[in-house]
Amino acid sequence: MKTVRVLIERGKDGTYGAYMPDDNNLSYGVIGEGNSAEEAKQDFIGVYEAMKKAAEENNEQFEEVEFNFAFDVPSFLLYYSDILSYKGLSKLTGVSAAQLSQYISGYRVPSHKTTEKIQNALHTIGNELSRLQLV
Repeated sequence: MKTVRVLIERGKDGTYGAYMPDDNNLSYGVIGEGNSAEEAKQDFIGVYEAMKKAAEENNEQFEEVEFNFAFDVPSFLLYYSDILSYKGLSKLTGVSAAQLSQYISGYRVPSHKTTEKIQNALHTIGNELSRLQLV
């Protein structure tokens, strides 16, 4: 089964959207909305399931896919703000806490290089934590 990207982004009004970019090469698109990233994700999945059911009922072809959800930097920072502090992320990524705060507020947009720096640092700590054993 094909895996497609789904982008989750926070809008200027504070709501979230989940959508599939055009590069997934599907004959259909799906959009979800919500007041939180999780709501947008669940709405997206609900819309997908409804489309799939409608196709089945009409005996139409429907390419089933799996989803790989991805966040833009501000949405990620907000989504995990109860778990990851700016201070901790700053220490982990080398990006200042003030700069991280500016990304969330929309005052600044992270460059591609900074986005990769944040992502690589998160993957590194994720890999370390996945191998961690407590005694």
